[in-house]
Amino acid sequence: MKLKTLLMGAIASAALAPAAFAERGADGQVNIIYWQAPSIMNPFLSGGTKDVEASSLVIEPLARYDPNGAMVPFLAEEIPTVANGGVSEDLTSITWKIKAGLTWSDGTPFTSKDVKFTYDYCTHPEGGCAQVTKFEGVTSVETPDDLTVKVTFEGPTPFPYGPFVGGESPIIQAAQFAECLGAKAPECTEANFSPIGTGPFVVDEFKPNDVITLSANPNYRDPAKPAFAKVLFKGGGDATAAGRAVMETGEFDYAWNLQLAPDVIAQMEAGGKGVAVAGFGPLVERIMLNNTNPDPALGPDERSVVRPHPFLSDPAVYKAMSMAIDRPLLVEIGYGKAGKVTCNWVPAPAVYAADIAGCDVQDIAGANKMLDEAGYKDTNGDGVRETPDGKPMKVLYQTSTNAVRQDFQALIKQWWSEIGIETELRNVNASVFFGGDPGSPDTFQKFYADVEMYANTFNGTDPQSYFGNGLCDKAPTPASQWQGENISRFCDEEFDALHAELTKTADAGKRAEIGQQLNTMIFEKGGMIPLVHRGRLSGQSNTLGGHVLNVWDSELWDAADWYRIK
Repeated sequence: MKLKTLLMGAIASAALAPAAFAERGADGQVNIIYWQAPSIMNPFLSGGTKDVEASSLVIEPLARYDPNGAMVPFLAEEIPTVANGGVSEDLTSITWKIKAGLTWSDGTPFTSKDVKFTYDYCTHPEGGCAQVTKFEGVTSVETPDDLTVKVTFEGPTPFPYGPFVGGESPIIQAAQFAECLGAKAPECTEANFSPIGTGPFVVDEFKPNDVITLSANPNYRDPAKPAFAKVLFKGGGDATAAGRAVMETGEFDYAWNLQLAPDVIAQMEAGGKGVAVAGFGPLVERIMLNNTNPDPALGPDERSVVRPHPFLSDPAVYKAMSMAIDRPLLVEIGYGKAGKVTCNWVPAPAVYAADIAGCDVQDIAGANKMLDEAGYKDTNGDGVRETPDGKPMKVLYQTSTNAVRQDFQALIKQWWSEIGIETELRNVNASVFFGGDPGSPDTFQKFYADVEMYANTFNGTDPQSYFGNGLCDKAPTPASQWQGENISRFCDEEFDALHAELTKTADAGKRAEIGQQLNTMIFEKGGMIPLVHRGRLSGQSNTLGGHVLNVWDSELWDAADWYRIK
């Protein structure tokens, strides 16, 4: 496949041109298309990457990660460290200094009280927050003055940059969300759809799962930015249509997440209107294993309780299912050079990736032998094994609607049939599947299936908070409005204890070792079956300047710097 890309920190050649605008709004409208349409503009109420990315145009954190994974200040004056006095010598607190003169898009001052409110909002005991792991170990957030925020941890915290850093942990306005705490959070439609922010754009109109229109923020801190007066953010459709709209027809300037076969991408690039840009971060396509009983006869409370699955809780079963999969073939047909075989939940940065033997070799015979020895037999000759207590081994396998994912489903269904497991396939519209609607039965958080396949990633280069999504208390439940990122309801005391050790460990080598152990543990103990380490692949117009693809934060992290190449 010929991609006009660099697979690490790739930058479209157009993005290298110098900024060519002199005043805010001089370059008219920029058109963005996300075929997974945003359903909300509040990342605290959705674990969907699409929602985190869309909201990053409006609301911002104190600091972000640049394309090299380094932290850079956004609303803060500098990155606090022990050396500059921002992090305490005993590593139990971090103090942020906010830039003076910042205002919200409505013209009111941005202060430390907004930062503290964001913490109170996400950690409210009666609510649910998709990004609550960012605040793991925090005991207090104090505001000594309007421009100072002090975050205190329960013990020494060598990596204190979880709260308020990256696109997943932005600041929301205290005044706008004051009546939206706890269980009321999902009810605040106006605030959730049109948050007041400090970012380069403000929401004019938000149509869930459809289109967002935005305008340049009149109170943005740089008077010359953004160059674009308007943003049309279109959602829906499919990855093929999105790619064509940028690279073949030129209707759009940026298309996110082009999850398409390599030959399709090459054909689109031949259209001459744009290029594919790609980079490898920690994005992994994987199959989550339901650690609860998904029986539809059970009510929602029962289906969220961690209890043994009728057979997926048996290591012989989930290991056999993994052995039956031909990962190199999945990479070849789905991603080409933009994919790598993996059995790691966190494959990057590479120091955290464990060496899991045999992951790249399909072994149908070995999988059948493992199931035979564990007592799973096909007693009636219908091709489907039964559990020792007589239950047929049938699974419901769901994912979002996407050509590559449906290809994967079909292949994996065939491979699992060869080891005596019957598979029913289901796909859900991506905007719904990755949405945060607590009333929908079809979200990936609800996980009303036996197995489900998707990919997501995390901001930054330290996976501490992301590994925290495997903690027992991070499973989505009705009490948390189905927020929480422990989607499989994986619960293991050893995993929890090891993660606690990670939060207290400063030595880089030891942190990497613990990360490798966590990667191995969640694979070996049945949290998930990792499949493909995916490159983040998007389409960019030849006339869009100022953008640098960032695999460590929101892809729209630098939207304030975008401009039209004349």
